[in-house]
Amino acid sequence: MLLVRDIMTEWVATAGPERTVREAATIMVKGRTGSLVVVSGGRPVGIVTEGDVSRSLSTGANPDKVSVRKIMSKRLITVNPDRRVEEAAKLMTEKKVKKLPVVESGNLLGIVTQTDIVASSFELVTSLKEMVRARYRPPDFQP
Repeated sequence: MLLVRDIMTEWVATAGPERTVREAATIMVKGRTGSLVVVSGGRPVGIVTEGDVSRSLSTGANPDKVSVRKIMSKRLITVNPDRRVEEAAKLMTEKKVKKLPVVESGNLLGIVTQTDIVASSFELVTSLKEMVRARYRPPDFQP
């Protein structure tokens, strides 16, 4: 059984809600990530994605004047690190999100993305195939 804590990325790009859109974009570029978790008082309160930044800019908003608070998704969907990966994938599908901050007791521990889930699924299938091959090889089999 694979748990979220087994596949999550522990480093998470974060910013306070008072940061500007430009600062958020800079953090994402430097961190080579498509999102950042908005943190206030040490607790996750929202998320900003590349899409949020793009939508903000497409309306003509000044990226040096608009705060992250104005563009962030406040409906933060999170997952506990001890949930099964399958449960996280189902939650992403149901809530139509691509990234889940991993939170335990209000503390941000990491993030899990659709890409993480696909990669873990591929690794699991590959491991299972190898186990099946090893189990069903005839004793005198020589590759």
